[in-house]
Amino acid sequence: MKTPLRTLADLVRAPAALSVPGDAVAGAAAAGTLGPRTAGLAGAAVCLYWAGMAANDWADRDLDAAERPERPIPSGRISAPAALGIAAGLTAAGLALAARTGGARALAVAGPLAAAIWAYDLRLKNSAAGPAGMAACRALDVLLGASAGNPVRALPAALAVAAHTYTVTELSRREVAGSTTARLPAATLTATAGLAAAVAARGGTVTTVLAGEYATSYGRAQARLFTDPAAPRVRAAVGAGITALPALQGALAARAGRTWAGLAVAAAAPLGRLLARRVSPT
Repeated sequence: MKTPLRTLADLVRAPAALSVPGDAVAGAAAAGTLGPRTAGLAGAAVCLYWAGMAANDWADRDLDAAERPERPIPSGRISAPAALGIAAGLTAAGLALAARTGGARALAVAGPLAAAIWAYDLRLKNSAAGPAGMAACRALDVLLGASAGNPVRALPAALAVAAHTYTVTELSRREVAGSTTARLPAATLTATAGLAAAVAARGGTVTTVLAGEYATSYGRAQARLFTDPAAPRVRAAVGAGITALPALQGALAARAGRTWAGLAVAAAAPLGRLLARRVSPT
């Protein structure tokens, strides 16, 4: 089956991958190892992220047939075996790139990251452990970027990205049915504001500005759920959470003393929002 590029982009949620390289940059900045090798580790993380998106659609193919028939597999644009093959191939590519770029140290993180991604898609996603499982994947992304140095120094950045991911994943569980009460958006909005404040604390001007941009762009979408908690608004909030992540990653890199790297990472946020109008990030 020939697979048009648009179908592949839909399958792997291509624009959402703009939120991935910033994990590696934030981790490397915190560990003091930001350099040419970071690009290869970021590329490995993107491959694994795309693998997770393809595996997600393969695992959800029956559910999507009822709830989201426009997705690539139920719409007939790609077969389930082809989607699974793409997921497996991207996983292998991500692991190979991590090993080639960072050797055994990087592979020691990329291996558990790949396992966590597949565990989420196949087992954890629809369980109470789902948000924590996805948060763990993002935390490992950050630690992959830090694998060339001392990953312990990157733990605060990894926890910050994980906390953000937890809120996005909680919201994503209401993408089809909507949110029935204001309790969920109130909790996620509070977490977003607290996270932005914690990252901005004791940071410089650039850190504060980027943390504020993160809180504003993601928080505004969550606040709309108080008056309109329908499924389309929830999907919009999830999309905002994905596209706002580079601003948070940029703030973390700037806080680690890599101001220009932080600004470069944050520049992906508006680009992600633009591309999300053409290909859904959720």
